[in-house]
Amino acid sequence: MTRTSTKHFTREKLLDQGVALIMERGYHGTGLQELLAGVGVPKGSFYNYFASKEEFCAEAIGHYIEPFIQLLEGYLARPGLDALAALKGYFRELIEELERRGYQGGCLLGNLIGEIGDTNPVCRAALRGAVHRYRDTLERGLARAQREGTVRADLDAGVMADLLADAWQGALLRMKVEQSTRPLEACIGGLLDGYFKAS
Repeated sequence: MTRTSTKHFTREKLLDQGVALIMERGYHGTGLQELLAGVGVPKGSFYNYFASKEEFCAEAIGHYIEPFIQLLEGYLARPGLDALAALKGYFRELIEELERRGYQGGCLLGNLIGEIGDTNPVCRAALRGAVHRYRDTLERGLARAQREGTVRADLDAGVMADLLADAWQGALLRMKVEQSTRPLEACIGGLLDGYFKAS
């Protein structure tokens, strides 16, 4: 492995570990020494990989959201699956995974928006970018469902995508309090099987 690829591999491990720690302890509760120790990186080496804790968190946000976008795009690309069924399948997989994890964590974006969304400009920009990327992917799926005739056409797909993303974040918070997937199921069922569905 070359020095460049080794550095990239270590950087990815730091981001993986950072996402896990931030999910568990929040931005302020995540210490750099603990992060480095978890990956086996020598003390004091953090700044070889990231310019600051803020920039690290901003990159962790992008690192976190990418698999969710890829999973959603994967569902939308499945042959023989219409867009509405793809969206339902995607959210069903997320709900099942959250149930397996015992309702822990929720969403890193929602957690960080609540903790530092209005106080940390670097992370706020990264959060806004991640939320918009996710929302835009939902919009593409809903727009296709409109063309396929399974989702109502009298509402803008972007408006519906905003509502779906916002309602899902709220349902994730409620899930933590209720220790149940019922808020998630009610959110997705109420929108994809109810309000958004073509009559």
